[in-house]
Amino acid sequence: MKRICLSFFAWLACVATCTSVQAEIYKSVDENGHVTYSNVPSKGATKLELDPPPPATAKPKPQATPSNFPRVDTQTQKKRDDQRRQILQEELEAEKAALEEARKAYTEGESKPEVYRGAGGKTFRNVVKFEEKMQRLQADVDAHERNVQLLQKELEAFK
Repeated sequence: MKRICLSFFAWLACVATCTSVQAEIYKSVDENGHVTYSNVPSKGATKLELDPPPPATAKPKPQATPSNFPRVDTQTQKKRDDQRRQILQEELEAEKAALEEARKAYTEGESKPEVYRGAGGKTFRNVVKFEEKMQRLQADVDAHERNVQLLQKELEAFK
């Protein structure tokens, strides 16, 4: 029985949130000319007549391509696509090289903790500086990995 009640209330909540509710809006102007909008009626306020918002599912209708729109012949488009593919491929190779450099810098950074000399010649690790440096290096690696993934995804669109 509890499941049925819970299911009913869940359904009721979904219906309540899906229905469009439009509040009444009132506009008032004080003696200094200040305009105030409210959903509560007050003395001297006028009710505004507003059109309801369009349904959330409404999509704009696609526009037809005008007849005078410039067109590109197939050969020209193929040439452009080939050039774009080549540029993307070159960018991908450069980004992969940058990723390898970033990974190398991260590995080197891990092996070199931040140290400083204290009084009496003792050596101390600066954990905060080390963590900040490693976070920067990791962010660099992450950025190059994302770039490689995006370039690969764009190149796959040509296939």
